[in-house]
Amino acid sequence: MTNPQSFAFDATSTGIGPKGEIAHQSLIDHTERLERRLWTVTEGVWCLVGNGLSNQIFVEGPDGVIAIDTGECREEMAAAIAELRTVTHRPIVAVIYTHFHYTNGTSAILDDSPGPLPIWGHEGIEGNLARMGTEVGPVARRGLIEQFGTDLPADGPDGLLNVGLGLAYRFSEHAPFTAGFLPPDHRISQPTTATIAGLEVEFRPAPSDADDNVTIWFPSKKLCINNIVWPALFNVFPIRGEEYRDPRVLLDGVDHIVGLEPEHLVCAHGPPLSGREQITLETVRYRDSIQFLWDQTVRGINRGLSSAEIGAAVRLPDEYAASYFTQMHYGLAEHHVRQIQAGLRGWFDGEPATLFPLPPGDRAERLVAGFGGTERVRETCDRAMAEDDLRWAIELASWLVRLDDGTVEDRQRLATALRTVGQRTTSANVRNWTLTRALELEGSIDLSRHRRHTFGFRAALALSPNDLIAALRVRVDPDLAEGIDAHLAFDVADHGRIGLHLRRSVAVPTTGDGADALVTLDRTTLAELVAERLCLTDAVAAGRASVTGERSTVAALARAIGLESMLT
Repeated sequence: MTNPQSFAFDATSTGIGPKGEIAHQSLIDHTERLERRLWTVTEGVWCLVGNGLSNQIFVEGPDGVIAIDTGECREEMAAAIAELRTVTHRPIVAVIYTHFHYTNGTSAILDDSPGPLPIWGHEGIEGNLARMGTEVGPVARRGLIEQFGTDLPADGPDGLLNVGLGLAYRFSEHAPFTAGFLPPDHRISQPTTATIAGLEVEFRPAPSDADDNVTIWFPSKKLCINNIVWPALFNVFPIRGEEYRDPRVLLDGVDHIVGLEPEHLVCAHGPPLSGREQITLETVRYRDSIQFLWDQTVRGINRGLSSAEIGAAVRLPDEYAASYFTQMHYGLAEHHVRQIQAGLRGWFDGEPATLFPLPPGDRAERLVAGFGGTERVRETCDRAMAEDDLRWAIELASWLVRLDDGTVEDRQRLATALRTVGQRTTSANVRNWTLTRALELEGSIDLSRHRRHTFGFRAALALSPNDLIAALRVRVDPDLAEGIDAHLAFDVADHGRIGLHLRRSVAVPTTGDGADALVTLDRTTLAELVAERLCLTDAVAAGRASVTGERSTVAALARAIGLESMLT
């Protein structure tokens, strides 16, 4: 039997959205909360909802306007500034980042309010941005596509409905999504009080879905701006995959907000909330939902339950459904508790079979054979679908698809089961993930380019040469690198020398001193080489690069990191 808190057992809870999207009716209704609107929170405070995944927030002080979070691109922020200009023409004189996710539209402010622009944010923002764009770039991009449904159609049964915390990850009218990040020049690492735009502002680090998150308090306005109390149950586990979000830390952050007794609460997502009593009610219930998930997971661990058993056993009490703040419109409780189990105790949950598992393809072959062959599995899978036994249907279809990537018919079986879950879940994350995977199985979406660690030219050029070269180490193929000891240095104009030493099947970043070979070039040429838009031979011929020392070193390193195209 399915857990009704994760997805409905049958189709009676589904509805049709405004553009023909088939989804759980609760998720369709949730869309209305995320519609585009410039909210006047209180005098001199505005919150733009529905301009992207995150809100853009504006607080007016004696000396001008503070912009809080700048979205995914310059175009998104420019649209927010246009909305701001319908209510005030005072200049934007400062920027605050709640965390690193929504910082990419900042330079658009200089087009509207030229002049010095002090920027406040956590000291970890730049490091987090670099990490997401380098070492884990491919899986991070693929995860965004799946969780936020960026490749889903605009309408129809599989159409994007919303992304739980906003209407969409970003909007087509904001293309070409120009990067406009400007780093903080006022870095926060501990509780800090400052005067910004003539207003007293208190900052408190409060890890949330990012370890560089800060809660912002304006005492004179009784206004709390945060990235913890979301318009949905907090996402301990993001289906796109990220580092562990410890609920114990989250509780401290929510308790801080409760203790402030704000009259106005504005989050990085969703509509604002005003009224001290209502805010207290919602924030206390919100923190209790997080503690419930933690406590009951630990209780299950102590009872010896496996990860899957904990996921099935821990269910939010019905009273949490009374508020959209604790409804599962983003992630699912059964996934959150399994993440808590893994974050607290590691991947091994005590289930004997998970200690030494068979490779998935080998396991699928044996299961199908033991079940009586592929036709028997197909018959059972089809019967499970007919009986709305979706978990069992997904598992059976997954075995079939593991056999040489599956036949067209078997891939369709899995796609149909996943699509059905997507239509019946309250979770935007799960709907977008299952529909994206279904369309990929059917051949309508191709994500293969996001399963290879590549760099786009613009992304490579935006990185510092040190970060770009260091990121190449996770591309090493240990079979191709075995037995090679090669030290290559790059002398990058207006930057300096950096190196990469391939030894013992790892590529270690170095200063480049004592390297076997040296490539001299500028940043643009380096970015083109790594983005595979230019080969070194042509760069040398054009006078854009030179090579001294052992050229075999260049060839050995390029092959080991899968950049042979860099050579010829």
